[in-house]
Amino acid sequence: MTTNTHTLQIEEILELLPHRFPFLLVDRVLDFEEGRFLRAVKNVSVNEPFFQGHFPGKPISRVC
Repeated sequence: MTTNTHTLQIEEILELLPHRFPFLLVDRVLDFEEGRFLRAVKNVSVNEPFFQGHFPGKPISRVC
């Protein structure tokens, strides 16, 4: 059985999605099968806009 891995880099993602910073929450697509699943990566840093004031000095984010 042959498995084809489909990946997308940021340039390809920007062509497909209308979202832009700070609402573009995908940096790279690792694998997908159209209509079935998609596995992606979002690189998060303490400088993300949603950390501002959440909570001052102790930025936290829920991890899925």
